[in-house]
Amino acid sequence: MPQPVKRTLKLVLAYDGADFHGWQVQPGLRTVQGLLSDALARVTGCRVLPQGSGRTDAGVHALSQVASLELEAAIPTGNLAKALNDLLPATIRVLSVKEMEAEFHARHSARAKTYLYRIFREAICPPFLARYVYHYPYPLDEAVMQRTAKMVEGEHDFTSFAAADPERGRAGAETSNLRTIFASSWERPGEELVYTVRGSGFLHHMVRNLVGTFLLVGKGVLDERGLRRILDSKDRSAAGATAPACGLYLKSVEY
Repeated sequence: MPQPVKRTLKLVLAYDGADFHGWQVQPGLRTVQGLLSDALARVTGCRVLPQGSGRTDAGVHALSQVASLELEAAIPTGNLAKALNDLLPATIRVLSVKEMEAEFHARHSARAKTYLYRIFREAICPPFLARYVYHYPYPLDEAVMQRTAKMVEGEHDFTSFAAADPERGRAGAETSNLRTIFASSWERPGEELVYTVRGSGFLHHMVRNLVGTFLLVGKGVLDERGLRRILDSKDRSAAGATAPACGLYLKSVEY
């Protein structure tokens, strides 16, 4: 009798993070990874834990999260995507399933990620937007925020913008806080102020801490030299507060 062939699959997902305690499986809590693992077990009869390109926190959304897994079930990729969407809550959608080379890994194979952060600037935030944006109607010098966004581009030690991460101490976990930011910009499409950042990788809460610090620049509390000092200080306490999770989206992952 032929042995089942092990396949490496790449799943692309979108989800509304407001309903979940983040991506990573946690005992007794509703997470994206946990629900996806349960749905895979029901469809294929195989219990696997899909590995994400990164861990989105509670309340953070994803337009294009990538997960990888090894599976011995022979179900066609198109049928698998449909079956998973039939079981998953409507706030999680599997956009595609693709068979990959055995070496592919959603996190280790990633070359770049792009995040965006949405700030709603009008006086009244529509209730249908409230869980998808950070409502900040107060005065900001948006022009200086746009100008200073470029200051974090390039390779830097981003310790000042990294929250404590319990995963960092585990065997095999990366310990360097050096990251390369390829592009960093603020734009004003209509009623929103949107931050877009593309980099080689990101530390725990790094994007939200950058946003919180740029808000200090916009309020006039911090100038360009002050931002440079924070970056150079490698001291988390020197930077701004962590911006709320609701405005953050994982936009894309590149391989």
